[in-house]
Amino acid sequence: MPPAPAGAPSAATTRRLMKEYAAAQAELGDASSSSSSMPSLLVADVDAGTEGGDELFGDAAELAAQARAEKKERRRKGANPDLLELRPYDAEGEDLFDWVAVIRGPEGGSYQGGTFQIAITVPPSYPLKAPSMMFRTRIWHPNVHWTSGEICLDVLAGQWSPAWTLSSAMTAVIALLDAPEADSPLNVDAATVLRTGDMRAYRSAARMYTLLYAAGDQ
Repeated sequence: MPPAPAGAPSAATTRRLMKEYAAAQAELGDASSSSSSMPSLLVADVDAGTEGGDELFGDAAELAAQARAEKKERRRKGANPDLLELRPYDAEGEDLFDWVAVIRGPEGGSYQGGTFQIAITVPPSYPLKAPSMMFRTRIWHPNVHWTSGEICLDVLAGQWSPAWTLSSAMTAVIALLDAPEADSPLNVDAATVLRTGDMRAYRSAARMYTLLYAAGDQ
């Protein structure tokens, strides 16, 4: 058999990605249920006792309970409850190197209520080399570029290890949402607010931009 062209993915890389895709489907299961697309900002208002009448908030309260039950069950199974989708763009084709992920802002955090799409490009030398990940949904965060969506995260650069998977890397991205690093900013404005130590102002700005760009179905 002739050798693969230079820069072409190896058979081992392709097998690895096929296994990761199968594992992601098994892990995520029915992640696209109604609770995954429900506006969590409304859920937060219900949980906080927002006035408005039983008729207005009764259904939302029920959906909030369903969302919490779903997240609890996924945690029990070892899955990340805020990773809603992880798959190749062309799930029916043969391209395993361009993926899409959908995450939601963790409950109680600055980005609660947001649903964010992330584009993932897998290099031919994966898993020896880290994938490239970019937010396609706008997000106001010190470590995410406002226009390009580029992510500054150590596990996607110098601290990458072949032991990591796309799923575990996405878990690190989700954790980054509420653990920003002001010392390596891609969004200087967000980092400046963070450095002031005024977390109320920071969370308020993050929540405002989440409402503007990422609330509801994406």
